[in-house]
Amino acid sequence: MAVDFPPERWDKVRETFRKFWAGELDRPLVLAQCRGRDPGRPMPEVPMPSQGNCHDFSWTPEQIVDRVDWDCSCRVYLGDSFPAFWTGYYGPGCICSFLGAEVHNVSGKVWFKPPRDVPIEDMHFEYEGDNVWLRRVKDVCAAAARRWQGQVLVLMPDLGGPFDVLSMFRPGERLLLDLYDHPAEVARLAWELQDLFHRFYEDLAGAMQAERYGYSDWSRIYCEKPFHMLANDFCYMIGPGMFDEFVKPTLAASCRRLSNSFYHLDGVGQIPHLDSLLAIPELDGIQWVPGTGQPEGDHWPEVFAKIHGAGKKAQVMGGLEVFERVLKRLGGPGPGIVNWEDDAKNFTPDEEPDVRRTLARMGVE
Repeated sequence: MAVDFPPERWDKVRETFRKFWAGELDRPLVLAQCRGRDPGRPMPEVPMPSQGNCHDFSWTPEQIVDRVDWDCSCRVYLGDSFPAFWTGYYGPGCICSFLGAEVHNVSGKVWFKPPRDVPIEDMHFEYEGDNVWLRRVKDVCAAAARRWQGQVLVLMPDLGGPFDVLSMFRPGERLLLDLYDHPAEVARLAWELQDLFHRFYEDLAGAMQAERYGYSDWSRIYCEKPFHMLANDFCYMIGPGMFDEFVKPTLAASCRRLSNSFYHLDGVGQIPHLDSLLAIPELDGIQWVPGTGQPEGDHWPEVFAKIHGAGKKAQVMGGLEVFERVLKRLGGPGPGIVNWEDDAKNFTPDEEPDVRRTLARMGVE
C-alpha cells in the first residue's frame, strides 16, 4: 500500500490554506496524524534519517526517500494534515555547514564548530555551490521531488537565522561583546548572512520543486508561495534596543522577500521583542514556544491575545488538549490559529475516533 493521500485531499489542503492566508477561514487549522496503518510492504533496511546518521553518505538519496516513504505510508492524516518529509535532520541552522563549519554529531544531535578562529573584521561569508553538505541536501530534496511528484511535500530544512548562524562562528560571549565593540562589523555580517539565507532558500526550493508543489518547513504551515518560519534564537540574550538596531532590519527584509512568513518566538526571553515583531507589516504570524520548564501554551493567553490584537496569525505547538484550552481562553473559534503536534505526540489508530471527535468540536472535518 502506498501513501494514503489522493490528489483530491491535496486539493482540499490547498483550498483550506488559501482561505487561511486570505483571512477567510472561520475555524482553526489543526494538523493531526495517527500511526499504525499497514504500509503493505516490509520496512526498508535503510535507517530513518536523523541528526545521528546524517553524516552517513553511503545511503543514496533514493534509498533515504524510500525509507521515508514507508514511514509516511504508516500514517493516517487527519484534519488539515498532509504527508511531508522534513529535511531538517542535517541540524538546526544548517547554513553553518553550507558555509564551511565542521559538522559534529557523535552525541546524536548535530552541532557546528567554526573551521578557524578569525577576527571579526576579517570574516566574510560567501556562497559555495559545490559545498558537500549543500549538494547532499539538494540531492535528497531532488530525489524526493522525483519520487513523490508532490504527493508527499518536501519541507525546507532549518536554515537558521542570520544571528543564530553568526553566533556559531562567534561562539560563547563573543557575539554579545561584538554588539558593543564592533557594531558595524556585526551589521555587515548579518546582512551578508541574510542575503545568503535567501540564496540557499531558492537553491533548495528549486531542488524540491516548491514552485510547483508548494512550500513549508517544520511548522507544517502550507503555502503555495514562498513561506518560511523565520527564527533568531540568539535574541533571547539581547534587549529590545539591540533587537531593533541589529536584528529587526534583516528580519523585516526577509519578510518582504518572502510571500508569507512567521516568526519562531522561542522562550520567555523573547517576549520583550513581541511588540517590535508585531509592528513589522509583512510578518504574517508568530509561533509561540514557551520553552523548556515553562507552562504549556494555554497558560499564555496574553501572548496569543496580543498577537491576535495586532491582526497577526498564531501557531500553537502542543497537544490537542492544550490547543482546545487556548481556544477556550481566547473565547472564540480560533480563526487565524494553526496547531501542529510533533511526531512524538502522534496518535495511534485506536485513538483515531477520539481525535476525530475533538477535531469536530473545532469545526474541522
